[in-house]
Amino acid sequence: MIVRRSLPTEPAVRASESLFLTEAARQGVRAGRRMLYVGAEAAAPDVAAALRVEPGADVLARRKLLLAGDVPVRVATSYLRLDLFGGTPLSEPGFVTPSLQAGIEALGHRFGRAEEHLVARPPAGAEAATLELGPGEWVVRILRASYAADDTPIHVLETVCAASRHVFPIVQIAGADEF
Repeated sequence: MIVRRSLPTEPAVRASESLFLTEAARQGVRAGRRMLYVGAEAAAPDVAAALRVEPGADVLARRKLLLAGDVPVRVATSYLRLDLFGGTPLSEPGFVTPSLQAGIEALGHRFGRAEEHLVARPPAGAEAATLELGPGEWVVRILRASYAADDTPIHVLETVCAASRHVFPIVQIAGADEF
């Protein structure tokens, strides 16, 4: 099963109920998702840097498994600062409706810009088992840090993709004629 993950993400897809479900539907792929965890966890150094908290500080994590057909293809974890989002509807179990982005905006935060960092690497920890990877298969990790219009870090999305099950098309910026 091969799915596409556009970089950068189209605004209409980014603002949808689920980036993955919308992308998959456009590709004719039967998609599913399962929430794995919602709660506090220690921030890894790069997540902490993006959220501007101390490494190891507790942040709100929202982790889900994304499936194409019945095949696990991505683990996506949203990280949010507890000082901004702890005790809000975003810290409750289950999926946020209509979307996580709408939930963040409902709390008064407006997205201003984002940065994405992409790395290919061997799977770490439980990633190989969760994504049902074969021996020697790699993952692609995308870390998207989103900042409010006033530059407050409001959301970090870590997506770990089974590299052999993805194509990453690079889309043209509107109005540009070269990459």
